[in-house]
Amino acid sequence: MSDNSDNTKNQISIFWFRRDLRLEDNAALSEALRNGQPVLPIFIFDTDIIDELPPNDPRLGFIHSSLEIINQKLLAYGSSLHIFKGKPLAVFEKLLTEYTVKNLFFNRDYEPYALKRDYDVAHLLSAQDVQIKSAKDQVIFEPNEILKADGNPYIVYTPFKKMWLAKMADTALEVFTIPNSPNFVKDPVPFPTLVELGMEKSDLPVYSVDYSVIDSYDENRDFPDKDGTSYLGPHLRFGTVSVRSLVPDLVNKGSGHAVFLSELIWREFFMHIMYYFPKVVHQNFRSKYDGIQWRNNTDDFEKWCTGNTGYPIVDAGMRQLNKTGYMHNRVRMVTAGFLCKHLLIDWRWGEAYFAQKLMDYDLSANNGNWQWAAGTGCDAAPYFRIFNPTEQVKKFDSQLKYIQKWVPELNSLSYQPMVEHKMARLRALDVYKSGILH
Repeated sequence: MSDNSDNTKNQISIFWFRRDLRLEDNAALSEALRNGQPVLPIFIFDTDIIDELPPNDPRLGFIHSSLEIINQKLLAYGSSLHIFKGKPLAVFEKLLTEYTVKNLFFNRDYEPYALKRDYDVAHLLSAQDVQIKSAKDQVIFEPNEILKADGNPYIVYTPFKKMWLAKMADTALEVFTIPNSPNFVKDPVPFPTLVELGMEKSDLPVYSVDYSVIDSYDENRDFPDKDGTSYLGPHLRFGTVSVRSLVPDLVNKGSGHAVFLSELIWREFFMHIMYYFPKVVHQNFRSKYDGIQWRNNTDDFEKWCTGNTGYPIVDAGMRQLNKTGYMHNRVRMVTAGFLCKHLLIDWRWGEAYFAQKLMDYDLSANNGNWQWAAGTGCDAAPYFRIFNPTEQVKKFDSQLKYIQKWVPELNSLSYQPMVEHKMARLRALDVYKSGILH
């Protein structure tokens, strides 16, 4: 480790990778490399988060392989990534004893846990005269950049999108480059394996991003058998792809591009909602729905989780999720709506299950979409909008190509719906009406 006897010689900046697992077009990293002191790049496997996960969680493997790519690039500069496992405060306390840290650089995160974590770390380091320098990186516009005329946040998507697009028209996105001779700390250390970190390799596949689907995204995105989605989710979630690199090619480029861009704007909308209304992590956005008496039948929930509801599109979606860590977006809406409306199970149960399983799990998007499906969120589908799973099959998988892949017993006599649609619909309407607080 570094010898602190010569403070000037050993002064460093730390760059902390979090949701930005790339060297290219990384806002805070670019700033750090132009700041003067050598940059020590670090990543922390936060035990407050990973202790809640199984050791073979595929997202841990995705993060590890992404870090390995970064490390290979750093080795070419005579440096390496320093990997830690523990609580961030404890890691930084240790780093302060080993280096003369002058600056900490990181890209901002907007989730409640991340905001508190970053506040605590900044408080610790500021007391040691470390300068804290953060940057915008995982969004095009931060929460304070898209506000209504009265200074309040938008809670309806369409006007938010209109303002976002208007602001985008007047914004030139900067691409953040790495200097030709980047000033990283020349202190290579071995890169730990998953096993050395107490983790295991997952059998689930990691899909590469497929940009070719964007041209026809508006036509194909609702049909699960066409697989017309990009698999961009995990890469945006963990920042292996810069959102800035995507947007310029989507603006004013045709209907497929416009619809794809809308999905990116939804992502930011839900981030803004969670930032301004952190209660949504555990509570209904619209408190008037707090009186809903959920049935919360554990046997029904188990059938839903395992894809044994007797509704083919629901079962196909849940089996796809369990097998691959992924579910088609149209099918996500159908499965979520079925849990909340047909089975009257609290959306928080479904959200937690998706959080365990989805490779592209993102707290704000998962929460926002589940509350949308349940009818309890901002700009949600009205509670009386109840998908008929059979009609959804006719519209979006009429030839049963998607369903037959996941539900081979479809035509067996034993394959029967667990609940009758008409009864479940009327029951849901009654329970929601009775539960609305006036």
